[in-house]
Amino acid sequence: MSMLHLKLETDPRWVNIVESNIEEILTDHAWCEQKAATNAITIITHNSEHEELVTALLELAKEELEHFQMVHNIIKARGYTLGRERKDHYVNQLYKFMNRGGSRLQSMVDRLLFSAMIEARSCERFKLLSQRIKDPELSKFYHDLMISEAGHYTTFITFARKYGKDIDVDKRWQELVAFEGEIIKSYGKSETIHG
Repeated sequence: MSMLHLKLETDPRWVNIVESNIEEILTDHAWCEQKAATNAITIITHNSEHEELVTALLELAKEELEHFQMVHNIIKARGYTLGRERKDHYVNQLYKFMNRGGSRLQSMVDRLLFSAMIEARSCERFKLLSQRIKDPELSKFYHDLMISEAGHYTTFITFARKYGKDIDVDKRWQELVAFEGEIIKSYGKSETIHG
């Protein structure tokens, strides 16, 4: 956990809630991957002048789409169906942290930090699932994804620091960590990745 700097760890009993409705967690997870791919493309669209960022986030978006496909394959193999897109209340609340009136640079740094935080929390949840879920296939699946999400977290935070040289990125990150620590207190009660 120390690597991810999260303030609050998820109550392990959350996994019991997940296990009571595997179809729901898989649908929610699939849409999380879709949103992650879309988020990366949105960042590219708004910051296309940064060649290195575009190159890295194209790879990341492709990986998130592959994850979406992997989750969908598990859903199909188990005879489930991919339900309608789920709203992610956690992400919507986290989004409120973003700086609205600042410069383009400030907006980009905030968006990168916001993205890093979602990856960090997803990584923490995947780790918990990999350790505690009784389903061996899903345990291995979430272990593999945990490693990938940790890499994505690093990508976002590294670019925030690279481009935000004139901004106190570490101070901004600490503010976001504190903000997320408050939000997450009301989660861990439903069978969704961030629920």
